[in-house]
Amino acid sequence: MEEDKCVLKIYRGVEGHQYFEEFELERKHGLNVISALMEIQKNPITKEGKKVEPVVWEMACLEEVCGSCSMIINGVPRQACTALIDNLISENKSKVITLAPFSKFRVIRDLVVDRTSMFEKLKKIKGWVPIEELHSQEFGPKISPEKQEAMYVESTCMTCGCCLEACPQINKGSKFIGAQAISQVKLFNAHPTGEVLKSDRLHVLMEEGGISECGNAQNCKAVCPKKIPLTQSIAQMGKDVTKEFFKIALGLPENKG
Repeated sequence: MEEDKCVLKIYRGVEGHQYFEEFELERKHGLNVISALMEIQKNPITKEGKKVEPVVWEMACLEEVCGSCSMIINGVPRQACTALIDNLISENKSKVITLAPFSKFRVIRDLVVDRTSMFEKLKKIKGWVPIEELHSQEFGPKISPEKQEAMYVESTCMTCGCCLEACPQINKGSKFIGAQAISQVKLFNAHPTGEVLKSDRLHVLMEEGGISECGNAQNCKAVCPKKIPLTQSIAQMGKDVTKEFFKIALGLPENKG
């Protein structure tokens, strides 16, 4: 391979019929995986000189905020927009960069997967702040700067799916809800208005597939693009779920705050 060339080895196709294709392109300073895919899209010819259909992938913000360009890059789930070609080559000591779709979601085509299950989990844990009056003239409850800072970390979650892809407990034989939803329970239960649904959210984590199925692999924290301390969220929710269990067992009134 020439000094100024690199190769993208892409796992393509639809579920049940997937295969690798390699594309050689010029190595440019500052090129990221998205830019490389766009270069291939202009003229989708494989390394062997075969004209093929353009590679399909997702992208939107291009600044690691939307989470849509999630894929497996050199075996690691991450965002393609912040994966620089030069860094990938340096890290792996190879000019061949392997791209694949997430394996924990249904593949639609090439690098695009259906992440609906993650959004369904957010519905299940009621990942929102309930309000009764949209046009109230009153101010909402005050949140101290210290609490705001603590909540901000969890609020940066972009539902990218990296934590679920890296988790060994997320598989076809498991109903585990995953770190992403658990962390959002912590976020919304900490909100002075959102905590009205605290017991409802904790009950979801007590069900089959809830927090007890976490294997404590800690892969979720290692791959989170936003550096959210997911293991801390899981530990805190584990304590809250235990308290909720004993509260139910002792017949104590529900805590809405």
